Amino acid sequence: MPSRWKRIRYRLEWVGLVLAAKLIPLLSRRACYYLAQTTGALMPTFDRHHYKVALNNLEVAFGDQFSKHERRKIARKSFQHFARTMVDLLWSPRLTQQNFARYIELRNFEETARGTGSERSVMIACYHYSNFEWLSLACGFLDLKGTIISQEFKNSLLDPIFKKLREQSGHELIPRERGLIRLYKVLRRKGRTALLVDLTVPPSQGAVAIDCFGLKTSVTAAHAWLHERTGVPIVPAHCEPLPDGRYRLIFHPQIDITAGMSHQQIAQACWNSFEPYVRKNPAPWLWMYKHWRYLPAKPDRPYPFYANFLRPFEDIVERDEPSKEPPRGEA
Repeated sequence: MPSRWKRIRYRLEWVGLVLAAKLIPLLSRRACYYLAQTTGALMPTFDRHHYKVALNNLEVAFGDQFSKHERRKIARKSFQHFARTMVDLLWSPRLTQQNFARYIELRNFEETARGTGSERSVMIACYHYSNFEWLSLACGFLDLKGTIISQEFKNSLLDPIFKKLREQSGHELIPRERGLIRLYKVLRRKGRTALLVDLTVPPSQGAVAIDCFGLKTSVTAAHAWLHERTGVPIVPAHCEPLPDGRYRLIFHPQIDITAGMSHQQIAQACWNSFEPYVRKNPAPWLWMYKHWRYLPAKPDRPYPFYANFLRPFEDIVERDEPSKEPPRGEA
């Protein structure tokens, strides 16, 4: 049972979100852009911990490629991209199947549609890069409506509001409990789904250890498990910001020729198709997130300050070590 103060805070958060959900769709796209830029620029001042996480993540990922000043600039821009994503999600009731192409352009979608066959059963492997929320909504408008596992908030009052926003292009959001089994049944019926595959998950939750910027991290193998059991193709995809406040959705080549590949190799191939984009333009990725929570027993380079040794993580690192050089996906 939440404490009295927490209940009050949760209620205030709900009131704030309800007001934002009513007011932000009234704004122009230009006003949304400047609201997000201003909010994102202020976030590092009020959230010093996650700003510190972002700076340290950039340091361990890129080494001395960027100066301190450049890392601070990238971290601040990362907050601004996240703020844009949230503001745009609240504005998204104004998106429709008829007008979304005015704000979102596509790259390689025709190849994806053709490659997934007439039934278009597919798994989209997504990343927290730029406007990942609009990537999901656009897939619905593109007739790639799917069943998606939702991430519940600590404040459960917020869940119905975000669920309504995320389902407006035709998706169905389901709870995490028994979610993977439900996705398996959906894909067996030639349905579709999308999974965010760049989050750190505990080793006990069916995780695999992949190399992310040369650092070991623990990520889901759900997409690999589902592909193995259903044969449904995996298509990595991400969203890129455009200079005029619009976005570009990029659909990567399918992760195919997977016969004989382990779950770790499939997960690594998905990441390998995406990492070159982050190296080219790092700011839109979610750098304030703790991507490397677990520290290997014998790291060969520095890890972030928040990383800690965990025996189960070391076990999956050792288990997946023979797969150190998996086939690379194409960017």
